[in-house]
Amino acid sequence: MVISLQLDSDTPLYEQLRNQIVIGIATGELEPQEKLPTVRQLAEELGINTMTVNKTYSLLKQEGYIVIDRRHGAKVNPQMPGDPEPSPELEEKLQLIIAQAAIQGINESRFQTLCSQIFSKMTYNPLKPHPAE
Repeated sequence: MVISLQLDSDTPLYEQLRNQIVIGIATGELEPQEKLPTVRQLAEELGINTMTVNKTYSLLKQEGYIVIDRRHGAKVNPQMPGDPEPSPELEEKLQLIIAQAAIQGINESRFQTLCSQIFSKMTYNPLKPHPAE
């Protein structure tokens, strides 16, 4: 998976990194149980501080996207929660995105088409069995 950070963006680097890893999981670029680079390796590869990567990994662990084992490092969580009910946080984020789209003049039909196009790229299926390591 290729990670590209925008150093001049208003979005913090740890958040950009977190978002790209989440998208990588959803699109299947990162498989369940796939080992992630060490904090030091990823920081060096991206040219950022190790504390930034550490903060990202801590956030991803807290959100349930990865598991961290001191002996084996960080891996994509093999048993991602598959709750079909959207969380209040997700609804809040969607409300903001929809508001921004409305302000830009994007109508509901175009917005739903855009969402469908993006959603079709997401291959992660929490009900699909994944081999145990």
